[in-house]
Amino acid sequence: MESARGPPRVKNKAPAPVQISAEQLLREAVDRQETAIQKPVQRFADLEELKEYQGRKRREFEDYIRRNRVRLANWFQYAQWELEQKEFARARSVFERALDVHPNNTQLWVRYIEAEIKNRNINHARNLLDRAVTRLPRVSKLWYKYLWVMEMLGDIPGTRQVFDRWMKWHPDEDAWNAYIKLEKRYGEYDRARQIFRAFTAVHPEPRTWLKWAKFEEEFGTSDMVRDVFQTAIQTIAETVGDDEVDERLFIAFARFEARQKEYERARAIYKFGLDNLPRSRSMALHSHYTTFEKQFGDKEGVEDVVLTKRRRLYEEQVKENPRNYDVWFDFARLEEMGGDPDRVREVYERAIAQVPPTQEKRHWRRYIFLFLFYAIWEEQEAKDIERARQIYDTCLGLIPHKKFTFAKVWIAKAHFEIRQGQLTAARKALGRAIGMSPKDKLFKEYISLEQRLYDFERCRTLYEKHALYNPANCQTWIKWAELERGLDDLDRTRAIFELAISQPILDMPEVVWKAYIDFEEEEGEYDRTRELYERLLQKADHPKVWISYAQFEINIPEAEEEEGQQEGEEAEERPVSEEAKARARKIFERAHQSMKDRELKAERVSLLSAWHEFEKMHGSLEDIKKIESQLPRKTKKKRKLDDNTWEEYIDYIFPADDQQAKNLSNLLAMANAWKQTGGRIIGGD
Repeated sequence: MESARGPPRVKNKAPAPVQISAEQLLREAVDRQETAIQKPVQRFADLEELKEYQGRKRREFEDYIRRNRVRLANWFQYAQWELEQKEFARARSVFERALDVHPNNTQLWVRYIEAEIKNRNINHARNLLDRAVTRLPRVSKLWYKYLWVMEMLGDIPGTRQVFDRWMKWHPDEDAWNAYIKLEKRYGEYDRARQIFRAFTAVHPEPRTWLKWAKFEEEFGTSDMVRDVFQTAIQTIAETVGDDEVDERLFIAFARFEARQKEYERARAIYKFGLDNLPRSRSMALHSHYTTFEKQFGDKEGVEDVVLTKRRRLYEEQVKENPRNYDVWFDFARLEEMGGDPDRVREVYERAIAQVPPTQEKRHWRRYIFLFLFYAIWEEQEAKDIERARQIYDTCLGLIPHKKFTFAKVWIAKAHFEIRQGQLTAARKALGRAIGMSPKDKLFKEYISLEQRLYDFERCRTLYEKHALYNPANCQTWIKWAELERGLDDLDRTRAIFELAISQPILDMPEVVWKAYIDFEEEEGEYDRTRELYERLLQKADHPKVWISYAQFEINIPEAEEEEGQQEGEEAEERPVSEEAKARARKIFERAHQSMKDRELKAERVSLLSAWHEFEKMHGSLEDIKKIESQLPRKTKKKRKLDDNTWEEYIDYIFPADDQQAKNLSNLLAMANAWKQTGGRIIGGD
């Protein structure tokens, strides 16, 4: 029960008899610490005992050095002991002997110099520093130590001399910065400028020029700052090229001009940098330019920044791949948004100059749209009609029409002439296109134009030429027949359909037959329609044709039922006569027998399904049962594809065929039984 309620409670809350405080813990920790072993203090009674001790220690140090003279610790311990004995001459001797062994060891030189400084032997220290920097001029630590000593002594001219000696070795930037800071501490700004000139000559990096510009901004004038920036940009451009100038120089220069409230100067600097630097090296510059325009510019300035950025992007892309026409499209659209006609024309002219290298149509598909967009812009925006016409002519002159053509260009040219009211020029363009390189699209567009102009004689002529050019195009025959029917010339319409169905090759012959049949049916020529169905069945004995034939017979209106009903009322469903039903059943029976004779099971099933639907709508119960008794049943069977592969498929078993198979099997069984019976009788005789 207690475990269910939780952990047991502490009942006795009285303090323990023995209490331990934090102070007691700290005291015990200190008491338990081990005391360090101290070196015993050695005391000498007289001078002779001291001399004996010193001689013994020197012999020990000499023995150590004799055993391993390369080990620096031996020399350092020896020299330090001599310094503790105040034997400075002996200590110098030890250091000099060590330098003979390690003349290029920086640590040894530093220990030697610090020993002299610590013991206030300044002249010795200066002499050592001079020897050290002469011996090791590339070690900055020795130079800094030398300069610190000279400046601590207040010898500023001597410090400058040391800096000048060091600068001859072209040290790193920290050394130059230290020299400049020295001159700034003592207010020698002209000397600092001279140092900056030498500094930038040795280290022409952008950060060096920026430091100089910052110095001039702090201690000079605005003209001096501008001179520094201009010199920096000019020097770097002459040295490595305009493309290699660092964007930080332009950013700093423009921001300085902005602080001086010279906004036009700053804007000019930003634009100059963006125009001369590649996009990959000027991302930060463009970002600062955008910020600048948002702060100090207007709406046009901000839009110009965006256009400039995208313009430079497209320039780089077309430079990498001049035949990337999609980039040219975007570039031209950008310039159209900018609204500068000269820039738009320049981009389009540069784009259309990039002619595809081969005469393959796939390379020209995107290229021709440059001309189309260019011409449309000249017509709609620039209102230069003659220039637009010239662009169309140039495009048509470039396309190799003997190998391929583009109907869209001819059509665009014709539409352009129509918009200008030049119908003759439009007809000439389309006629020239059909004469040079005919295409279905060109014929269709030319015919559409003449139909809108109600010039039907031209339409007939064009349809004739189109039919001669491509007699397999069913739509051409159908549209031609529709034109003649619209003109109420039925004989010409029938002649066109007859020509169409007599063609040996048609891309969609069923469409032509259907259009011909629908035409005769709509005209009320039912005998002609039946004749067409019979002709079609001779060429294509397909279930769909039979079903359509039967539907046609059902839909033939009777003479007494052709009177119209009152206007505005919906017509009730017309009853089908028994004669029409009989004709339709006769067609279904002919179709079923044809499919059965040719053993077309799938087509037979489709036909029976349509027949069943017909009987459900128009037949009696007996007719429906009769058809249902002929409907097949589905079975799954397997057939062998190869040695190890079998395929499962759906087969249809028709009742009539199944009954014949059963009768045949019964007959075979009876014949087999008779044979067996006859065999036993013969055996008995």
